[in-house]
Amino acid sequence: MSESVIRSKQAQREVNGIPTEVVCTEFSNYIFVVLTQYGKIGTLISVTPDSRSNDLSTPTFSTKVLLGKDEPLTHVCAKNLAMFVSQESGNRPVLLGLALKDSSIDAIKQIKEMIKSCQVWAF
Repeated sequence: MSESVIRSKQAQREVNGIPTEVVCTEFSNYIFVVLTQYGKIGTLISVTPDSRSNDLSTPTFSTKVLLGKDEPLTHVCAKNLAMFVSQESGNRPVLLGLALKDSSIDAIKQIKEMIKSCQVWAF
């Protein structure tokens, strides 16, 4: 009998003076990423590649808030942070837990680098 192995990595560092944690976990059908500056999962967002897009060079993504605040900025941050994760993992959907005090452009760039350092997916 084969065992399924769930791979997970985490990182912690300060982003603009705020302690920030990232946990990336690979499941067979999606990638789960938690980004927190509160020590909690926060808003849970599903980010999925849009299969209706005909242009493969610029894929589109759909976001859906499953739990938490459903605000426009949540969708923008989720797409920005999860898009490259999905693309790097062979267009798998991403489940994103987002709890950020600082969602400035600079903070998002630094958090993206943290996600890259926690890469668990392989394509």
